[in-house]
Amino acid sequence: MFKKILIANRGEIALRIIRACRELGIATVAVHSEVDAQALHVRFADEAVCIGPAPARQSYLHVPAIIAAAEITGADAVHPGYGFLSENAEFASICAQCGLDFIGPTPEDMRRWGDKVSAREAAKAYGLPLLPGTDVLLDADHAASEATRIGFPVMLKAAGGGGGRGMKIIRSAEEMRRLFPQAQQEAIAGFKNGNLYCERFVEEPRHIEFQVLCDGKGAAYVLGERECSIQRRHQKLLEEAPSVAVSAELRAHMAQVIAGAMRQSGYRSLGTLEFLMAEDGSLSFMEMNTRVQVEHPVTEMVTGIDLVAEQIRMAAGEPPTFADTLAADAPILPRGHSIECRINAEDPVTYAPWPGLVTEYHPPGGAGVRVDSGIYGGFRVPSHYDSMIAKVITQGRTRAEAIARMRRALSEMIVTGIRTNISLHQRILEHPDFVSGKLSTRFLERLG
Repeated sequence: MFKKILIANRGEIALRIIRACRELGIATVAVHSEVDAQALHVRFADEAVCIGPAPARQSYLHVPAIIAAAEITGADAVHPGYGFLSENAEFASICAQCGLDFIGPTPEDMRRWGDKVSAREAAKAYGLPLLPGTDVLLDADHAASEATRIGFPVMLKAAGGGGGRGMKIIRSAEEMRRLFPQAQQEAIAGFKNGNLYCERFVEEPRHIEFQVLCDGKGAAYVLGERECSIQRRHQKLLEEAPSVAVSAELRAHMAQVIAGAMRQSGYRSLGTLEFLMAEDGSLSFMEMNTRVQVEHPVTEMVTGIDLVAEQIRMAAGEPPTFADTLAADAPILPRGHSIECRINAEDPVTYAPWPGLVTEYHPPGGAGVRVDSGIYGGFRVPSHYDSMIAKVITQGRTRAEAIARMRRALSEMIVTGIRTNISLHQRILEHPDFVSGKLSTRFLERLG
């Protein structure tokens, strides 16, 4: 097992990793920008190193500073969390060259699954269901021709990343020619990769993702699914596990298909395979995220498995703690239901970011409530990073109980001095379509 892990991240995910390390008896090193000097992850880690000014490119994305911090403190491994360098294959390679274990998949796996076009090719080779799509598009005319072949509407996507950047719904050849250059520029700006591809667009899909944990030696565990259909501009806002749209039979079938694909690929570490579910209930592979997900707590709540601790154990070459009780290709049966609300420092109507001083903070508690957060009263939310300041997670014996607990938890939560999207979540939780489980990625459009 590792002796000391450097956490190349900040905020709630850095705290989450620190907690897992502490339970495993592993020392931790926090890195931080100048503006994050008083952040909780800095306070809770065993050691802390300032790696640069506030802008991420000069701190959390500055690889030489992170490697230097690891060497200075004697860390033997690096955990990237999510975001920042978590899916950067070059960073993983540099860690290996410097004698540091990267807690995540191999650089080769990251390259295979991180590029959306190569991920589609891998998914096809390993028997995962796919929507009709294309390889990398040469130019706007080629894109229009390929989209016509597939059939409109199509979704134009960036090969090098996600999150909505470079993503356009295209309903005609003329629209493709007009929007292709814009999407390409967005992709270059966001990912330094202008490659685009397209696939058939599903009008009212659900977003379903499956959590996997693999040892790279033939054991691939599929730890259930999450429903992530509540999104704004392709950014997830509320997640739950399990999905009301996934039957026990479909769950068992997908566990077998996904486990087989992961075994064939030799993948190692945590990973999440994301699918679109059409109105007929069919699932089609979209992409794979080769890291821990923001929404991992809902899976933890319904499985009782500490995903971050298991990821660390796997990276150290140890078997998962549940290996004796769960067959590698068997579906795990969820226990109850869990919901996560992402609390952002933003205006709940305009969605404009709202950084500033938190004058008062009171997290909710009680039965079945968990809060993952990196803020406190007196903490100043910086303007330089993602606006998420907390995750509220509830668990109940039923979905109705999980919803009731989330409503109660949000009514207890106090965050003053800045604006948050708590009221937006409360509106979602009261909407009849949400209560009945009638969800799609266009849910917020109906909410108004």
